Amino acid sequence: MSKRDLLSIYDLRSEEIGDLLGKAFKLKSERKYLDIFKGKALGMIFEKPSTRTRVSFSTAIMQLGGLAISLEPENLQRRRGESIHDTAVVLSSYLSGLVIRTFKHCDTEEFAKCSTIPVINALSDREHPCQSLADIMTIMELHKVKTTERLKEEIKIVYIGDGNNVANSLLAISAVLGLSFTLISPQKYLPKKDMLDRAFKYASSSGAEIKITSDVNEVKNADVVYTDVWISMGYESEKEDRRKVFMPYQVNEELLKKASARCIVLHCLPAVRGNELTAEVMDKYGYSIFTQSENRLHSQKAVLMHFL
Repeated sequence: MSKRDLLSIYDLRSEEIGDLLGKAFKLKSERKYLDIFKGKALGMIFEKPSTRTRVSFSTAIMQLGGLAISLEPENLQRRRGESIHDTAVVLSSYLSGLVIRTFKHCDTEEFAKCSTIPVINALSDREHPCQSLADIMTIMELHKVKTTERLKEEIKIVYIGDGNNVANSLLAISAVLGLSFTLISPQKYLPKKDMLDRAFKYASSSGAEIKITSDVNEVKNADVVYTDVWISMGYESEKEDRRKVFMPYQVNEELLKKASARCIVLHCLPAVRGNELTAEVMDKYGYSIFTQSENRLHSQKAVLMHFL
C-alpha cells in the first residue's frame, strides 16, 4: 500500500474527514491508551515555535504506544547544508512518520516527495490542516451536531481577521464538506487568489456556501466566530501597520451582538488579548477556545491512525 501525506485538507475526501472526526470523538470518549504503534517512532521537525501542535502530537503518539522524537532544526545536518532529499531518505529509514512545521510550504512538499513515510503538515505559510480538523470537531461537539452533513444545514461559520494559513485551511475544509462559511478580512489580507479559486471549485461540487468579504456586518447570525493572531510568525516587522488595519476587525462584545444567540468563539491560540479579541471575550468564551485546543490531541490521534 503506497504511503499518503497530509499536506493540505484537500488531501482528504469529505467521507474521510467524517471518518476521521468519528474516530476522534470515539478516542476522546474512551480515553484509552493503545499500543497500535508499539515499537514505532514519529519524527517531528519544527522550524517555528509550537506549543499545542508539538505537545499534542507528542502525547498522541505516546498514547497510541509509539515514541515521538523531536528533531530540532539547529541540531540537524540540514543546518550545515544537507539537502531535504538526503535528510528525508535517511529519516524514512528510521521513522514511521514525520510531522513537520516549516516557514515555506514548498519545503513540506519536498519532504513529502522525497520520503517513503507519511509526512504530516504541522503548519506552513500556506495551510494548517490539523488545526482545521480540530476546529470542525469542536464546532460539532459544542453545537451538538452529529454529522458533517448536518453542519451546513445548521451552522454558519464566520472567520474574521487575517487571511492566513489557518484561514486557508478553514476555507478548504468548508469547501470540501459543503459548509456555510464566511471569511471577513481587509482586502489586502484576503487569501491568495489560487486558494480562493480552489475553494470555489470544490464548493461548486460540494454545495458549500462560501462568502469572501471585507464587511464586518457579515458576522450577522454567525453560530461560530473564529479569529486568529494578526501578526503571524514571520510577519513581526509589520506589527504596527497590521494592528491599525485590523483593529476594526477585532472580536469584541459589540461585534458579537450581531452574531446568533448561541454563537461560540474560537481561536487556535496563542491569542493576543486586546488585538484580535478582547480580554473579556477571551475569558467569556474560554470554554470553547480551550475545548478547541484540547481537541487537537484527539483529532491528531485519529490522523496518526489514518495515515500511519
